[in-house]
Amino acid sequence: MLRTRIWVGTLLALGIGGVLIGDGYLQPYSPCLLVAILALSSFGCRELWRMLPANDRPHLPMVVGWVMLILLTNWLKPLKILEESPWHVILAAFIAGSFAIILKEVLTYTNDGHSTRRLAFSLLFLVYFAMFPSFLVQLRWQRPEVATLAIAVAIFVPKVCDIFALFTGMAFGKHKFTPTLSPKKTWEGFLGGLVAAVALAVIVYYCVPELFRHGLPHAIAFGLLVGLAGVFGDLAESMMKRDCQLKDASNSIPGFGGVMDVVDSVVFAAPVAYLLL
Repeated sequence: MLRTRIWVGTLLALGIGGVLIGDGYLQPYSPCLLVAILALSSFGCRELWRMLPANDRPHLPMVVGWVMLILLTNWLKPLKILEESPWHVILAAFIAGSFAIILKEVLTYTNDGHSTRRLAFSLLFLVYFAMFPSFLVQLRWQRPEVATLAIAVAIFVPKVCDIFALFTGMAFGKHKFTPTLSPKKTWEGFLGGLVAAVALAVIVYYCVPELFRHGLPHAIAFGLLVGLAGVFGDLAESMMKRDCQLKDASNSIPGFGGVMDVVDSVVFAAPVAYLLL
């Protein structure tokens, strides 16, 4: 299992690098990022939908459609449809999607006792697979001179935290971190992961200091806070799986499980990375 995770993880990292480098030559449109984010969010929606009890599942085409629409609004500025930041349109699309989902449940109400849960899960889809990833996408155009690196650190800092938490926990772990949610996680692994996240951010700072405008303390804070957000994202996804009595979101990615198991830390780290950069 560990060997599989290493080689699959390496391929995934190379794929991410290919998307970022490829889009570097295709600015300002970033078609590779567009395809990747739409595909990952679509697969993630299907995984979460399958995890849920049948009566609690929202209308899949509807939630996937609104997730795709919200994500597509991120491209309004590079397509010259908007001159200013598209955040107000992204938020408007989210609100419109929320209203549409509520209206659908109201109009199709059957007193089956599951409408409120379907509604709550539907809104979770919009937040988890559209709003949070939008922060990652928006890094592409906020600071063009360091855009590729900004997205890279937003992805790799939480993932490095994951990786080193695993290896540190295997080598030194003795004290359980979250025995109910994730029994294999330890405090030693947690601290080892955070140290690695900070170390990566500091290395990036010394290589490309203009990414972190406020110097070394900025880089340290970025590594620490983005690493913490990644851990929180990992635990949040573990909570969903445990609540659904599942070990993995799916078996689509060897050694990892599903798409949600791969992107969980990045999804939660993206808003923090955006705000810090």
